[in-house]
Amino acid sequence: MIYPITVYGDPVLRKTTTDIDQDFEGLEQLVEDMFETMHNAEGVGLAAPQIGLPIRIFVVDLSALGEDEPLLKDFRKGFINPQIVEKVGEKVLMEEGCLSIPGLREDVLRFETIRIRYYDSKWQEYDQVFSGFPARVIQHEYDHLEGVMFVDYCSPLKKRILKGKLTDITKGQVSTSYRIKVPRG
Repeated sequence: MIYPITVYGDPVLRKTTTDIDQDFEGLEQLVEDMFETMHNAEGVGLAAPQIGLPIRIFVVDLSALGEDEPLLKDFRKGFINPQIVEKVGEKVLMEEGCLSIPGLREDVLRFETIRIRYYDSKWQEYDQVFSGFPARVIQHEYDHLEGVMFVDYCSPLKKRILKGKLTDITKGQVSTSYRIKVPRG
């Protein structure tokens, strides 16, 4: 099932999400639906708040980049109840975009390496270290679980410059190749 993407301005994107438990009904299907929704929108990551759910789940699929980066060819993971436990190394500046903020891209500083604990959809526990682009995408999606969006990292001046475009997004005045859910006004 392909969900509409919740866009900037919806309160669910600003909430700190809650953990789920092993009794969460339909978890494996939800994770697969999130992958399907993300692929439909041509994204590499998607967090549950982006489909209107204030729960601690996100998915990342970097396998499409495997042709240029062979280490990524099998990188497809669901993260349940994740906790970043360590951020190390240099901060690297790189342009980011977001399915919930269509049409905008800005430079964001993120740590080069992270360590994260999480479960997969079968409740297997992991404690892993990621570096480079996977670490960046994971941090971006993790931010969604904390109610943070990449534009929050912009300078006050840049935020003022973007204000009109962000307002247009909240009104649905944006063109996308995927369905969006606009905040109720």
